[in-house]
Formats: sequence, C-alpha cells, structure tokens
Amino acid sequence: MQDRTLINDERGRVNQLLVQYSYLQVLDFLTTIAFLLHGIEEGNPLVRYFVTATANPIGGLLMVKVLAVLLGLYCWRMGKAKLLARINILFAVLMAWNLVALIVGSVSRV
Repeated sequence: MQDRTLINDERGRVNQLLVQYSYLQVLDFLTTIAFLLHGIEEGNPLVRYFVTATANPIGGLLMVKVLAVLLGLYCWRMGKAKLLARINILFAVLMAWNLVALIVGSVSRV
C-alpha cells in the first residue's frame, strides 16, 4: 500500500511539473512576441531560425512551442520529474529576465 502511495505522489508531482512547464511555455511565447513587436531579435538561434524561416514569425514560434510541449510530454510520460523541475527553474529565470528586459526597454524609451 505504501508503494502505491509513493507512486501516486510521484505521478502527481510530475503532473504538476508538466502544468508549470506548459504555463512557462505560454509565458515564453508571449514575451517573445512582445520582443518581436518591439523590434528585438530572438536570442535563441534555433528559435530565431524558425521565426525567420517561416512566412509568419508567429507560426515559426508556434512550431517551436509545439516541439517544446512535446518534449515536456515526453518527460511527463517517462516520469522525468527531476528534469522537468530543472527545466522549469531555467524557464522561470528566463521569464524574469525577459520581463525585466521589457520593462527596462520601455522605461528607456520614455
């Protein structure tokens, strides 16, 4: 019985990490669009390639985000809680950086 409880707890943790990961992907999508609207070039070379190689930059960005979500689903399916947790930390720091950059960029234009 205790083993089953531990498995359910771990599965719940991985589920929560997937929700957080997906939310961070949406935030990254939105901040990237904000950067593009302000004429700032994408910093990630892979994302930059997709954004510039497609007819519509948003379409390229959506493709990258679909791939990212598929990778998150793979981690979820394989029970890679540690990996998802680390990626979430990375994306949370990236989101904070993006928001600071947007705010500083907006203030410097005023």
